[in-house]
Amino acid sequence: MKTESTNPDKTVAAFIHLSTFSKYFIPLGNFIFPLILWTAKKQDPFIDDHGKRALNFQISMFLYFVLVAAIGISGVVIMGMQMSDHGPFIINHDFIEMNHIGKAIPLVIFMIVIGIILLGLFIIDIVAVISATIKAKDGLYYKYPITINFISSTSSGDHQSKNEQFNNTQNQTL
Repeated sequence: MKTESTNPDKTVAAFIHLSTFSKYFIPLGNFIFPLILWTAKKQDPFIDDHGKRALNFQISMFLYFVLVAAIGISGVVIMGMQMSDHGPFIINHDFIEMNHIGKAIPLVIFMIVIGIILLGLFIIDIVAVISATIKAKDGLYYKYPITINFISSTSSGDHQSKNEQFNNTQNQTL
């Protein structure tokens, strides 16, 4: 397996990764801009690999964020409903009154854990994109962590499909 491309378009590959930061300014920019850059230069195997990997990582991170947020919201709702069963829980524009404040500790801990997981996803996103940009600028391939491969990617183009591998082994035995 090759780890370096012979004549890659390093600048476009680096911009594919950097364009994922557009999500902080434009909604869904982390999908739109890398997709545009990737499809424009898709013929280059180096660009093709980096584009697929960048999009796979962004889709994966989005799904992880949605999953953690859904778990967090449902957990807060369920724990909040359980707290209100034990006594008065009054929220008013003037005050919040709770008879048993100790019952809120699991809820607070749960919210802190969800916050730490979301912060971890954010840090992984920033560090991985910067690392991928540096590798692309150096002409190297990069494999993102915790990525689900929605768009099939190979790192150098010398991998074969299962059918091609099967046919090659049949031809060698005949």
